[in-house]
Amino acid sequence: MTSRRRFVGAAAGCLLISSLHAIAQPATKIVRIGWLTPEVLEVHTRAFREAMRALGYDEGKSYVIEARSADDDIDRLSTLAAELVRANVDVIVAVGPPAILAAKQATTSIPIVMAFWGGGGLLESGVVANLARPGGNVTGVSMLATELDVKRLELLLQAVPKSRRVGVLDPGRGFSLTDVQSFADGAGVQLVVASVGNGAEGYRLAFDALANARVEALLVPSHPRFFKDARKIIELAASRKLPAIYEWPSMAEDGGLMAYGPTFAELEERVASFVQRILTGAKPAILAIEQPSKFELVLNAKTAKALGMTMPSSLLLRADRVVQ
Repeated sequence: MTSRRRFVGAAAGCLLISSLHAIAQPATKIVRIGWLTPEVLEVHTRAFREAMRALGYDEGKSYVIEARSADDDIDRLSTLAAELVRANVDVIVAVGPPAILAAKQATTSIPIVMAFWGGGGLLESGVVANLARPGGNVTGVSMLATELDVKRLELLLQAVPKSRRVGVLDPGRGFSLTDVQSFADGAGVQLVVASVGNGAEGYRLAFDALANARVEALLVPSHPRFFKDARKIIELAASRKLPAIYEWPSMAEDGGLMAYGPTFAELEERVASFVQRILTGAKPAILAIEQPSKFELVLNAKTAKALGMTMPSSLLLRADRVVQ
């Protein structure tokens, strides 16, 4: 009888200790990821969510996104960044140079993962101290935008080898075409730069200026605005019978003649990887800046036919995809 009482007592004690231990365990923390961007581009967040899911993070269960978009009003980014800091998010993903700079000015303690710094100036701007060891609270992915714009011009000239005047859209706000201009000079090509004003009228006037200059091809450089307005640009290029090259592969799939650049999937996988490493204890200061490693050349055969063009076999053989 005594042995039975001892067993029951011990079992009850174990159950009590187990229950108290369970009560004492904190609930799994839901991570809060700030998302700061000049404008809403659903393709970014969709690819990021898919990348996070592949890493074992379920939205709503293990993390939530606190999104802030400036709706094209760049001057609002500093206010939105301050909102994310007050919300005490665990990490901020900042998309594009203006958002990255706004986030950096808003906090020196919350880790910032930059998504797609474009066009150089990363060290000169003071965003990071070193590409291998950034220092501070900012790390992430750099786009190599300037270098890729030069490559796009090279590919465009292969597609339209007789071109001697090439148009370039300029989004303004300090956008630099120095390297592109240097390449054009070396290739004996005249660049005609058309500044794009606000709204649809801004694009129409820019294309009118290019038509008046009798450009023979068009380079649409790397810029978030041009991705957002891709369909409008593609329509205008088609209406003017102007062969054009774009940044993102999806822009060729949507009717552009050709595109060369990284994929959203790879870029967001890298961004999600930075977020994961930071959430598991890594310090941004020692996480080296990464660059895309995969680039796709996509050609649109239907658009080429509409333009009365025959794509060189060298480009067709090199293409990752040809849209029929």
